[in-house]
Amino acid sequence: MSLRQFIASRKLLRSLNMLKENVELKWKEVAELFGLHEDVFENPRHIRLKKPVTVILIGAGHRGNIYAAYALENPDELKIISVADSNAKRLSRIKSLHHMEDKFCFSNWQDVFKQPKFADAVIIATPDNLHTQPCIAALDAGYDVLLEKPIAPTEEECRLILKKAESCDQIVGICHVLRYSPYFRELKEVIDAGLIGNIISIQHMEPIEQVHMSHSYVRGKWKNSKETTPILLAKSSHDTDIIRWLVNSSAKDVHCFGNLKWFTNANAPEGSTERCTDGCKVEKSCPYSALQIYLRDKKRLYVFDMPEKKSEWDDHILEQLKTTDYGRCVYRMDNDQPDHLTVNMLFENGVTAAFSMEAHVSYEGRRTRIMGSKGDIFGNMETFIMNDFQTKKQTSWKMKTDAHGGGDHRLIKDWVQAVAQQDKSLLSSSIEVSIESHLMAFAAEKSRLNRTIEEVKVFHDQQV
Repeated sequence: MSLRQFIASRKLLRSLNMLKENVELKWKEVAELFGLHEDVFENPRHIRLKKPVTVILIGAGHRGNIYAAYALENPDELKIISVADSNAKRLSRIKSLHHMEDKFCFSNWQDVFKQPKFADAVIIATPDNLHTQPCIAALDAGYDVLLEKPIAPTEEECRLILKKAESCDQIVGICHVLRYSPYFRELKEVIDAGLIGNIISIQHMEPIEQVHMSHSYVRGKWKNSKETTPILLAKSSHDTDIIRWLVNSSAKDVHCFGNLKWFTNANAPEGSTERCTDGCKVEKSCPYSALQIYLRDKKRLYVFDMPEKKSEWDDHILEQLKTTDYGRCVYRMDNDQPDHLTVNMLFENGVTAAFSMEAHVSYEGRRTRIMGSKGDIFGNMETFIMNDFQTKKQTSWKMKTDAHGGGDHRLIKDWVQAVAQQDKSLLSSSIEVSIESHLMAFAAEKSRLNRTIEEVKVFHDQQV
């Protein structure tokens, strides 16, 4: 029996009442008190695999490498046997790491599906606008799929992939990795166990962090919503999914305000230049200096396909800053993504939620406040505190993890089990349950642009 299962039995509350008033307990202390263990990911439905699931990786960029790394750590569960990527350096790196044969390395994804089926499944980690075609092709060829979020850049394409997945009854997992973080898993268990009564409302914040915003949504590949996807989908469909998951009810209406306030030409400082490398007079004092972020601090270098020899790094970085968008002034870009927005949500069960996405903050890590009829919770991805209204006691939970809350490889583990057992119910984030978070994001973006309240419609004329 895990701690979360024990919590659900409600015996814990009665036992805690016998303790002193106004004490703070940690999950570990509670577990030790009752002789329990804390593994929130223990799943009795997982089995020992007779052979690893074989996978083709389409898209060998940052996210693709993170997912593929699971195979290096767990070779008895997952084996990456093929890769497709147009970038020769990335192709070569993955080939070497996973000891692939030349015949299974492709410079474009189309060539993968010209071959007879030669693996169990496909991981698609291509850019957002290149999700739909390879996903449809993979399903047509009989592969199960793990698809990086967002599902697709438009509502029409999302529904097309859903319809295709349902018609062929194959597994399509969506990379909503936050569902697999210990923090949100524990929150879900506490809520479902009724420890704070009925959920009344949620306040949830995603602090992107100012340098992250400049890197990904001002200079980076998601800087322009018309060329990629709205930031609500690209970044915050994680959050619409988590809120929907915690509330455990379909969304009814959404209302959104937000705009691009700071990263505009009007705010370019006097003396600034088109590029940080062009002799900008304010470069040394600018918090968004590309020379500081990439060259001096050596941050977020994964976008540059760095050479293996560190002695060559500085010259390579400087060349990238002189030739790519990552060296351009953040105030002189063709970006249009909002740098702050708020979304109000009303769910079918009457719960309300307020979501805030903020770029102009010095920290990352979601902040969550959950208000219930018997208690409340507040947390920050690494810790949360639960308050009981009646006993006045606090219970705390804490675990330090990575930016995704430690969910990346836990998601892969579930997906591998789902493919091996051919059972999509093993997934928390299959396409059938992930689609609504995308529809919420599309509706919120429509509301933001049109200043309207939008209804979230999972079904169109009773047809998905």
